[in-house]
Amino acid sequence: MTCCAGYCAAASFFDSRVAARDQRRYQRRGPDASTRMLLAEIRRWPLRGLYLLDVGSGIGVLATELAAAGLAGATLADASPAYLDLARRNVGSRYAGRPTQFMLGDFAATSATLPEADVVTLDRVVCCYPDADALLSAAAARSRRLLAFTHPPNRWYLRAGFAVMNFFFRIGRNQFRIFVHSPQQMASVLDAAGFVRAAHRESLLWSLSLYRRPEFPSPSP
Repeated sequence: MTCCAGYCAAASFFDSRVAARDQRRYQRRGPDASTRMLLAEIRRWPLRGLYLLDVGSGIGVLATELAAAGLAGATLADASPAYLDLARRNVGSRYAGRPTQFMLGDFAATSATLPEADVVTLDRVVCCYPDADALLSAAAARSRRLLAFTHPPNRWYLRAGFAVMNFFFRIGRNQFRIFVHSPQQMASVLDAAGFVRAAHRESLLWSLSLYRRPEFPSPSP
């Protein structure tokens, strides 16, 4: 996971201590709730021979979990060097003989330098990126088939909780911020990019939206 208000904020907030904590949690419990939601929808689609681009890849959970689906290769992009270091260890052995890339930087600013992929994922990334339009536009431009992302639903208790957390970030002089973006505005960005929504799921804390290119029909139930 990487939710960032900018490259430097993410790189400093998601440091080696946080990365090690996420690694221990994944080893004990498996993927987090939002990741499980995303994986459940992605796995409904035929993935064999496709390329994955995971934006805000964190320690590489999505790429690790999807390796057995027969992906042809994966690119993991994250703003945190500590996360990418662990992602290399987690993902590398799962993709023996298949190409994997690990790209450091602010995806919205560097996406044009990355290869296109059949499937683009963003798990808990737009939640704290200040410009969701720019982030999703960049992700859509890299996706040939599917784009799936998770984000907090626009509910009062989350807006209130995020406001409190951002207050403490501010008084602690931490540039990191988290946001509840408008679902309607995010949907309009992907509609304008030529995608259609194929699936949507919600829990108390997370929403999942999966979009497809119109030429790729949804799989049979």
